[in-house]
Amino acid sequence: MLKTVVSFIVVLGLLVFIHELGHFLFAKRAGILVREFAIGFGPKIFTRKRGETTYSVRLLPLGGYVRMAGEDPEVLEVKTGTLVYASQTSEGKIDHLYFYEPIGLDRELMVGRIVEIDWEKELFVCLETEDEQEVRYDLHPTAILHVDSKNEMQIAPWDRQFGSKTSGQKAMTIFAGPLFNLVLTVLLFILYTSLTGVEYRLPVQLIQPNSPAQQAGILPGDEIQGVSGKKVDTYDMLRYELLESGGKEVILKVKRGDQLLDIPVTPQKIGDGYIIGATFNQNQMLRDATLLESIQSGFKATYNWSVVLFEGFGKLITGQVSIKSLGGPVQIGEVTGKVADAGILPLVRWAALLSLNLAIFNLLPIPALDGSRLVFIGLEAVRGKPISPNKESMVHFVGFALLMMLMLVVTYNDIMKLLPS
Repeated sequence: MLKTVVSFIVVLGLLVFIHELGHFLFAKRAGILVREFAIGFGPKIFTRKRGETTYSVRLLPLGGYVRMAGEDPEVLEVKTGTLVYASQTSEGKIDHLYFYEPIGLDRELMVGRIVEIDWEKELFVCLETEDEQEVRYDLHPTAILHVDSKNEMQIAPWDRQFGSKTSGQKAMTIFAGPLFNLVLTVLLFILYTSLTGVEYRLPVQLIQPNSPAQQAGILPGDEIQGVSGKKVDTYDMLRYELLESGGKEVILKVKRGDQLLDIPVTPQKIGDGYIIGATFNQNQMLRDATLLESIQSGFKATYNWSVVLFEGFGKLITGQVSIKSLGGPVQIGEVTGKVADAGILPLVRWAALLSLNLAIFNLLPIPALDGSRLVFIGLEAVRGKPISPNKESMVHFVGFALLMMLMLVVTYNDIMKLLPS
């Protein structure tokens, strides 16, 4: 159990970190102030501030986020007449503004009451001094507002906010998360192929008695090359095409010596999948991969599995696949534990598939996901002006609520699958 939990946290943590790293790096590249880089949700269990950004690890390891200035409304109400304490740089600009009386500071502070303040556009604060004079001071672009002894906020001038950037910069910042997961997927598949070899053929070694393969006349030594017109050269692709058949007859393209045969076979349902009752010679399925072949295999596996996932999402939307078939965190954790028990190589492959799932799922135009945010940015580019922030926030809020409901449903499905029947 402990190994399952640790494996799940490590794998999911890696995938989330890479995803959020994409958002983070492209936000910084666009000049956006990143307030927090978080792994997980809920209460903080680790936090450290470096430069402008707070890096945190939170209790629930089920996601993460990069909080960018201006992405959501930043509300800090400052009333006229509020007593504040301020420090200045050598150029006379205010770099720290305290909304309480700080104790034990080694810098000189001036005191005044706020008459007017603008920390987004004009960057100034007008203070009424003790002798009732109104004095205007410039705010430093990185000035810190100290709300109380535990909470502070760096100001975000308009040019450092998400909303000030071009549609292209915003789109790349959002798209970078799924993009980084796609890159990670390719790299993990490249690593897997370089360590295991390249799978390039499906030579039959044994035929199970009374199996569909035996009844169809498939023999040891045959090589399966296709299923119903689709080329297959890996065991995963064969399994997928058999699953797609739903138990209906398929035509196997079989090489026997110098002959190419079309052999009809009706797969047999076993558990959640379908088989034909043939086992394959592992030694003859694989050969050592060159660096170029490993790279090609990484891209090819990513493409093939992307097609599979998109087809799966399509069937879910059209009702061909029941929502009961979806797996959530519990099932992912269980499978991750089993894969970890099988060794590091199966875990690398499983991590690649999870990373691809995360990338593609996030690109779907579902409210609260990256795909939906890209749709809004696209509409902004077409209209020449952004959608109302309130309307967009409402769409994402409703979408997030629906996603949480979906998560509850699939988690319930997971638990019911684990319970004895």
